[in-house]
Amino acid sequence: MTPALAIFVKTPGFSPVKTRLAATIGAAQATHFHRLAAAATAAVARSCRPALVPYWAVAEIEPAAHRMWSGFAHVWQGEGGLGERLHHVYSELQARHGRVLLIGADAPQLTPALLGRALAVLNAGDSPFVLGDAADGGFWLFGGREPVDRNAWLSVLYSRPDTAMQLRDALAARGHLGTLPMLADTDDAADLPVLIQALAALPDLLPAQRTLHAWLLAITDETSLAGVHA
Repeated sequence: MTPALAIFVKTPGFSPVKTRLAATIGAAQATHFHRLAAAATAAVARSCRPALVPYWAVAEIEPAAHRMWSGFAHVWQGEGGLGERLHHVYSELQARHGRVLLIGADAPQLTPALLGRALAVLNAGDSPFVLGDAADGGFWLFGGREPVDRNAWLSVLYSRPDTAMQLRDALAARGHLGTLPMLADTDDAADLPVLIQALAALPDLLPAQRTLHAWLLAITDETSLAGVHA
């Protein structure tokens, strides 16, 4: 079976997006960032075909929301908190594909090589799961080749400085958890310069990543971001 890659997204107009970022740069700009970051993430996923089958994991159940995400098949995240939604998407795709990678659209500086490394960990046989830590204590990628009990997902407190560690602890009895390089999520305006630097450091920017990088450079000159570099 070909492994699956699920990209978790919320749909503008149906759910609030990037609210912490919007508090500084405004809702319209934050929404535009969300779209550009999702497009850049999708471009990376697309470049990994046919080794991966990409999906949009859409927060909303409305068909109109799903139609706004093109290019990949769709899976609904389900109801409840993040743990419930991770469990729902992972369980559904793991049953179909065997191996599954879950990511968001908040680390668009990811690369095809990083996704390839995640698959290599799962294929090697030593680790049934793999985790990419985020700089804020969460995780930018989770992957696995075995079912994960719902209680393991629900035992984790998300959006905390120790979220990734909690998930490691929840899965400790299942065997060694492989690791990937740390990336920085983009949650608020203070994260934008970090993302600019991360994108600039990539040796081979995809066109969608280049578009995002150019837009970020432009908006960091605006007065609404004057305090980000302070």
